[in-house]
Amino acid sequence: MENELTIRKLQECIKNIDNKKDLNDKYMLKLVEEVGELAEVIRKNKRMEEEKTIKGTIEEELSDVLYYIVCLANINDIDLQECLYLKEKLNSKKYNRKNMFEE
Repeated sequence: MENELTIRKLQECIKNIDNKKDLNDKYMLKLVEEVGELAEVIRKNKRMEEEKTIKGTIEEELSDVLYYIVCLANINDIDLQECLYLKEKLNSKKYNRKNMFEE
């Protein structure tokens, strides 16, 4: 099941299973909770071992943070992929560097 995953595809997949428009505040609180859990596993440097056990690891918490970021984008009708392109355009000008998405 390891197909090429784009940000838009991730948003679509999550929208199909979790898209409760009236829970903006709840998703935000969950995101903050997950960032706290991420901070804890980073502090403890808990990484996924060779057995691919993701539970209680930095990898798990990063996935959870990403999930809730996507939920927030979805319920606010935000295309994260487009946002990344637009923000990089601003950043490349601001920091006087090459746009990382341009060849």
